[in-house]
Formats: sequence, structure tokens, C-alpha cells
Amino acid sequence: MAASSSSINEASQEEMTLNVKWVGKEYVVRVCADDTVGELKRRICELTNVLPKRQKLLNLKMGSKPADDSVFLSQLSIKPNLKIMMLGTVEDEILVEPVDAPEIVDDFEFEEIDSQDIKDREMHTLNPPREGKRLLVLDIDYTLFDHRSSAENPHELMRPYLHEFLTAAYAEYDIIIWSATSMKWVEVKMKELGVLNNPDYKITALLDHLAMISVQSQSHGVFDCKPLGLIWGKFPEFYNPGNTIMFDDLKRNFVMNPQNGLVIRPFRKAHLNRGIDQELVGLSLYLLAIADLDNFQSLDHSRWEKFVQRNTKRRTS
Repeated sequence: MAASSSSINEASQEEMTLNVKWVGKEYVVRVCADDTVGELKRRICELTNVLPKRQKLLNLKMGSKPADDSVFLSQLSIKPNLKIMMLGTVEDEILVEPVDAPEIVDDFEFEEIDSQDIKDREMHTLNPPREGKRLLVLDIDYTLFDHRSSAENPHELMRPYLHEFLTAAYAEYDIIIWSATSMKWVEVKMKELGVLNNPDYKITALLDHLAMISVQSQSHGVFDCKPLGLIWGKFPEFYNPGNTIMFDDLKRNFVMNPQNGLVIRPFRKAHLNRGIDQELVGLSLYLLAIADLDNFQSLDHSRWEKFVQRNTKRRTS
């Protein structure tokens, strides 16, 4: 199909901002031009709770036919200001929380239902692990970046003190970025924010939604999570449960490794909060304060702020 001058075909790896209209509301969805329609539906699901299989995108077509999930967005002639009309119904048992809902996942009894060996999942390694360093695993959306708000420049949606935080952490930790989105989105977003080429720190590896696994809980049904065992299996001589910590705004993402997870406060409404958000400042102090510990397993990461306060008082007394 021929693309217009404004078509995303000219820059297939660039970020796209689409508007999706559903039940009278409009949602801003960010994807990459060479994501598939299936990935677009995953992003829409995060905002609307309508499962991809329940979504019908009325004016997203390949020729005269609706575009199926395997079609790349770069293959479609998407006109400026296109509003994608969606039909779909939320299922009662859906497991993706509404954007403004609190995350509550406690006392899980779960079993892995994905038979694929997680050690075989793909990891995009950028720099080799460093001997003697701890491991910090970071989410992107709402952890480092407000992916829902609109802006002309992505830096307007970057969490305050991001580069200072990563620079401080890099002194003691290798850093892996893991997002429940496509690898193209991860790469584009990190490049736009200046994370992949910053001279003050290096990112060890990138992981996307393909490295996640499905688990089943008696009370919460089936959902995807991030198994840190994948990383430990790839680099057993460097990383283990005792020297790894993960930051994510969704507690369910480290349900298989609860002792290693710290629930970060989500960064939303960037235009209102970027002048007052101090989360990464405090967390950088926490990371440096625990870096000398032999084992992180005894820590209660939910009490990280009190740990920082006690450590500060001890140093100044």
C-alpha cells in the first residue's frame, strides 16, 4: 500500500501517538511504527481493560479489509489526527488494573502455566556484566516515564532526576530495563530519553514482554509477570536473589520474586508532578545504603524510606 508523505513508513522505528475513541472517551496510545496491530491492542488494553481479543478497531484497515494482528503499523497509511474507533467489552475477570486503581497482589498461591523454559527467552545485551556489582531491574511506564500524558517533547514526560538516579545507581549496580511492551518501544523510548547513550552510565540489557511468563493464581486468575530467574539463569556468575532488586509500579510483575521487588510510586500527570516528584532521589539513597549488604533477602523493601531515614541519622550522629 502506498503511504502518504506523513506516513510512518518513512521512519518505521519512530514513536507514534494514536488517539483511540471508545465509549465516548479518547485515549492517547504510544507505540512504534514497526509494532504490529497486536501490540497496539496490548497498549489499548492497558488503558481500557478491553482484552485484545475483544477489540474491534473499525477504521484501521489494510486495503478494504480490517488489519489483522500480524500487520505492522508501518504498512498502514495512517493519516494525521486519525481517531481509531474501537468496539469492545470489558470482561469481569480481566487482570489489567485500571490506570488509577491501586495495585493489590498479596498472598498469592500460583503456578507457572507457560511450559517454555524461561532461560530460552530473548535478552538484548548491550554491555557485559561487571564483576562485583549488584543488579537493578527497572520498569519504564510510570516508573521512569509517564507514558499516558501528551507532550511535544518526550523529556517533558521523563521522571525528574532520572539521569542523576541512573548515574548514582551505576556506581554499585548493573542496570537492566524490563518493560511489558515491545522491544522497539523499549529501544525508542530509552534513546529518546538519552538513556542508551549517556556517558555517565551504561545499560547492561533490555527485556520486553516476550520475556514475561504467564502464571495462574486461584484468586486472580491468569496474568503475566517478570521472572527474575531468567536473568539469574543467563548470568549465574554475576546475579542471584541475594544481590538483585527490581523497581516496578505494579506489584504483580514480581510476584514470582516478591522478596526482590520494590513497588515504586507511579509517575503520572507529569505536567503537574514533575516539579515535586522526588521518588528517584530517595531511591538512589536507598540503593547506595544497601549496596554494601551481603544479601538483600532480609530487607523489607516496602520500608525503604524508613531505612534511608535511619541510615541518614546514623551517619550524621
